[in-house]
Amino acid sequence: MGFTANLVTLDFVAPAIAAALFVLGMSRAGEPHRRRLNAMLAAGASGVYMSGGGFGVWELIYPAIAMPLAYLGLGSYRFIGLAWLTHSAWDIAHHVWGHPIWPFMPTSSFGCLIFDAGIAMWFVAGAPPAATRQLGIRELGN
Repeated sequence: MGFTANLVTLDFVAPAIAAALFVLGMSRAGEPHRRRLNAMLAAGASGVYMSGGGFGVWELIYPAIAMPLAYLGLGSYRFIGLAWLTHSAWDIAHHVWGHPIWPFMPTSSFGCLIFDAGIAMWFVAGAPPAATRQLGIRELGN
């Protein structure tokens, strides 16, 4: 156990761009659907490493922490952000000591860390609508 792949610029840039696109896309969803959907996504993400993340029974710790945060996220974006921040911490552990989230891409856990931290910042800030109005993009459902 313990493999850290060599990182290149794209390992930093691509997930950051993906996080920005996620925020722009999610900004189109109307309330309360946006918050509910993202609470479910955070809950679902809590199980991604359970099928072979490399820590055995210890993989059960993260869902036990993240699921209550995701549940509380049904009422507050800040809890969704905390769930994604804890996922970022789990990504660090998997990048350094465990197995990557995608076995065919050794830096995938690192990319997940960047993506998760990026969207977590948006959620902790209360998930304000991104610059969709300035770009001429309307919310879905409105």
